[in-house]
Amino acid sequence: MTTTVPTLRDTIAEDLRIQITTGHLKPGDRLPSEPKLATQYKVSTPTLRQALALLQAEGLIEKTHGKGNFVRAPLRRITYRGGGGLPFTPGLQTTIRTTAVRARGHIRTLLKVPSNTPLTEFHCTTYEGETPRSVARIYIPRDLGPAAQLASSSWPGSRDTDRTETQETVTARLPTLEEATALRISPTRTVLAITRIALNSTGRVLEVALLALPSDAADAVFTTHPPLKEETDR
Repeated sequence: MTTTVPTLRDTIAEDLRIQITTGHLKPGDRLPSEPKLATQYKVSTPTLRQALALLQAEGLIEKTHGKGNFVRAPLRRITYRGGGGLPFTPGLQTTIRTTAVRARGHIRTLLKVPSNTPLTEFHCTTYEGETPRSVARIYIPRDLGPAAQLASSSWPGSRDTDRTETQETVTARLPTLEEATALRISPTRTVLAITRIALNSTGRVLEVALLALPSDAADAVFTTHPPLKEETDR
C-alpha cells in the first residue's frame, strides 16, 4: 500500500480552504500579504504562490493586481445546454457586438471556407449583475444573409430551418489571455471551452461558436434523443 504524503503546497491550500469553507475567512476578506503568509507557513514565496494558485483554480480566491488576494463570493452555477444557443440561467443579461471580419487560421478551417471569406463575428458576453459569466465568439459566413436577420432571434446564429446537425466539443483548459480578461478571472482558473459547429443538410458549415465559461461555476447538459422507430426499422 502506497501512502501519499501531502506537499507543503497542498497542506497550505487545505488549511486556507478550511478557513474559507467554514466561514473563518468570509467573501470579500483580504488574505494577508504573500510575504506574511510565507512567513506564517514557514515556506518560500514561490511555494506559497503555488498553494494560492490551487485556490484560485478552484474559484475560492481571486487575485486583484496591486491589491492582493481576496475570498470570492460563491457564484450561482449557470447551465449550457447542448444543441445551440448561449448559456442560460434566469437573471443573466447578454451583450452582443458585431464585427465584419475575414476567415483566417483556425476559424477558416472550422468553417471550411476559403481564406478571406467575409464573415460576421458576434462577440457575446453574459453577465450576472456586473459579473461576466461567459464569453462567446460566433462566426457566420456573410453570404448566408444579412447579419441583422441572423441575429433577430434571442441569440445570434443560423436559422433553425437550415440547421440539421450540431457538433460540439467540450474541453477543460486554462483560459486564453483574452478570455481571462473578459471574464475577469485568474489565468490559472480553468474554463469550460465549447466549440460548436452547425451544419445544414448538404454538410455546409453554417456557423462556428467558441464559448468559454469558468468551469467551477458552470454545467454543460446534453440531451440525446433515440432514433425514430421508422429509422431503426430500415
